[in-house]
Amino acid sequence: MVIDAHCHILPPSFRDRRVELANRDATFAALLSDSRAAIATVDDLLEAMDRAGIDRAIVMGMGWTNPDVATEVNDYIIRAVADNPNRLSGFCSVNPVWGEGAYTEAKRCISAGLSGIGELHADTQGFDITSVSDMAPIMELARADALPVLVHASEPVGHQYRGKGSATPDKLYRFIQNFPGNPIICAHWGGGLPFYSLMPEVKESLKLVYFDSAASPFLYRPEVFPAVAELAGTGKVLFASDYPLMDMSRPLEQARSMGFDPESEDRLLSGNAAKLLRL
Repeated sequence: MVIDAHCHILPPSFRDRRVELANRDATFAALLSDSRAAIATVDDLLEAMDRAGIDRAIVMGMGWTNPDVATEVNDYIIRAVADNPNRLSGFCSVNPVWGEGAYTEAKRCISAGLSGIGELHADTQGFDITSVSDMAPIMELARADALPVLVHASEPVGHQYRGKGSATPDKLYRFIQNFPGNPIICAHWGGGLPFYSLMPEVKESLKLVYFDSAASPFLYRPEVFPAVAELAGTGKVLFASDYPLMDMSRPLEQARSMGFDPESEDRLLSGNAAKLLRL
């Protein structure tokens, strides 16, 4: 079984509304206003999953800044999960700066069947990920039901790319320390945070933290899979593609090429995600 823990789907109309949405939402403007930027619907995703041999996917929108855009996408994801309960789980998008509004929308989505919160993108959404007051409402809501919160992560070195941002390991570490009781998923290998697991106090702080492989072929050599599995633990790695940024088969081929033993490969490709989401 294979679970892709990081996929993005959007309503079909978003393809024809790029100008409008870019004017309304800063995240859409930063990541999707270019006509070459891929937008995938739930039907596109299911077809891609079948081609790549993916059994289940966690679907989400982006870190929206406009509450109406977020609600529109959240509703689309709620319907997609309800229509495909054996293939999809969903996360909701909110912006911590909305305060009570973020809490209310996240609670609505969770009550409607979604399984987590994310992806949160501090740079485009304009919140301080290290601020307890900014993050507390949604983190407390998620902790009450042991639901994961997925955050975008940025490498402090290396090449620049659209949406990279500045959510670097030092900021993520402070965020994690502020909310030690929350399951947290750091996307894109946590911007390199798991490499600091060699420091005992960091390893202790990461007990409830998971690292996904979203967009890995754009960022690292395939050896990152066994490296993070060794440093953070095989139980803390989530296979993910960041579809539709790339075809799911690319990171899947990388993961399978690294010679994991069958038990470790099963945990990485599906077992960890299934346990985290209580599937």
